[in-house]
Amino acid sequence: MATSEFHSIEQAAPDSGGAARLLRAIEAVLGIAAALVLAVLLLMVLVTVCLRYFFSAGFIGAEDLGIWLHVALIALGAPLSLNSALAMRLDVFVKMLPESLQKVTPIGADVFTVLSALILSFGGSEILTMLGGVSPTLGVPEWIRFGFLGTSGALILVVLLLQRIAEGKILPVLLSLAVGVALYAGIPHVALDLDWPPSIFLGLIAAVGLVLAAPLPHAFLAAAYVVIAFGSSLPEPAIVSATVTGVSKFLLLAIPFFLLAGGLLTASGVANQLVRFAAAMVGHRRAGLAQTTLLTSVLFSGASGSSVANAAFGASTFQPELVKHGYRPAQAAAIIASTSVLDNVIPPSIAFLILATATNLSVGSLLVGGFFAGGLMAICLAVAIHLTVSEQVPLPRANAKQRWQSAVQAIPAFGLGVIVVVGIRIGIVTTTEAAALAAFYTLLLGIGARLGILSLYAAFRQAAVEAAAIGLLIGTAGPFAFLLAVDDVSGLISHLTTALGGSALAVILLSNVILLVVGLVLDIGAAILLFGPILLPAAVAAGIDPIQFGVIIVVNLMIHGLTPPLGMLIFVVSGVTRIPASELFRAVVPYLLALLVSLAILCAWAIIFS
Repeated sequence: MATSEFHSIEQAAPDSGGAARLLRAIEAVLGIAAALVLAVLLLMVLVTVCLRYFFSAGFIGAEDLGIWLHVALIALGAPLSLNSALAMRLDVFVKMLPESLQKVTPIGADVFTVLSALILSFGGSEILTMLGGVSPTLGVPEWIRFGFLGTSGALILVVLLLQRIAEGKILPVLLSLAVGVALYAGIPHVALDLDWPPSIFLGLIAAVGLVLAAPLPHAFLAAAYVVIAFGSSLPEPAIVSATVTGVSKFLLLAIPFFLLAGGLLTASGVANQLVRFAAAMVGHRRAGLAQTTLLTSVLFSGASGSSVANAAFGASTFQPELVKHGYRPAQAAAIIASTSVLDNVIPPSIAFLILATATNLSVGSLLVGGFFAGGLMAICLAVAIHLTVSEQVPLPRANAKQRWQSAVQAIPAFGLGVIVVVGIRIGIVTTTEAAALAAFYTLLLGIGARLGILSLYAAFRQAAVEAAAIGLLIGTAGPFAFLLAVDDVSGLISHLTTALGGSALAVILLSNVILLVVGLVLDIGAAILLFGPILLPAAVAAGIDPIQFGVIIVVNLMIHGLTPPLGMLIFVVSGVTRIPASELFRAVVPYLLALLVSLAILCAWAIIFS
């Protein structure tokens, strides 16, 4: 994920005259528009909450309006994430190739982007001519919602061309454009009669896109179109429709709000108060600074919900201090990456939101399960840190007064967790409303910290673009998930578990093996969307509690943030600290083993009480 959560580290293209200036202008306009849409979304949900609780009223169409605005947000933000860390490019395989081939693979990656942009543009246009009627609650034509992504496809193509021209890659991008157009025009006229189901070919074609370092959502979308030639039951308009339908869920609005809350918490300086509180509690113990990093990650989890955001925050905050206190740079970075895993397990968790969307499990129950799992993972990591670290310069012991002061100063940050978890669990507010209240709360903290307009705008823009990247991934996984259902992959899993005895132990073992394999090459969000609905029925049939199994899915996939070749958390920390990822993969092994122990305990618990 992911899964589908990502830190915005945008890469500025080299200035190449008019193309670069035009690109910057387009990105500026899109950034402002995306931030404004997010602000309107936040205001709309807050007004809805106020009307319901203070006036016992509301306005018709609020939920539909929120969904439509969310689709618009994804459409505006998708082009901005094209050439950034948010694009979810798996470049590990490309780096293994000879230098001569490394210069060619970007052309293939851009072919996937060109093809996906054409699918969104022309597929969206075709839907516009086919779809009639108006929204019964909003009173506007239904085709507008589908037109958002059609416009986004055209913008993605324009941004891609301008980026490559600004980089001086005119001939390569023209070649990519030509190949992409040829594929788009030719695929509907090709019919290959093969015995394998279309979902297998979709997976293979998407894998080619991943190996070439194409953006993951574009690899999914292009592959869904190419498999039309292999007998897919999804024509082009249906692919776009499935993509839009996949993100047209009110629950998904919680994602941009949680991302905004995490960004504002960091920008306001409240996150640093969590660091001081953690240091006062455990800083004087053996490996005190490392334990402080762990405890901060546990506390920050209740604010961010994004492991990537926590990894970037920890790498910039703790890495210099850990090295200064005698830690090896690679070990310090490995500790930061491993503790960041907790953010998508301890509530609020974007991964659990995606899982609830894909499987209809209770968000509140998943969050409670996340507390238990996150605490267990934190204990295992604390033991691993204690055994592997011998700190040369311990932190001074805080006295009772200092601990009390640090706790009082951290109260604003703790308040955020209370709003989210208590509000959802008790049922006072929905998940989306709780996320909006959390975002508003951190906005007040930011205003109280005297953040300027530009800082607030930057937080809104970053959250909007990150949410758009996650939303596009969720949407483009929809056609893949549909074909997996048509090909009855879930039935195949059930047959396999039956052949293995059909017991809870068999289901747990098989599920973990499948997740451990797909997690090596898939983002957590994509893996949850594709395999959560497939594996869950087999688990329920074996008598496993669905909530416990859902927690196991998320924990299993989150651990892959530390494993090659994808290892998103490793690459984020590597990017901030400038330590080679290969060194971090070696240094993180003890902490990876600790997390696997926690996964084994969770699995044993689910089996015993099934």
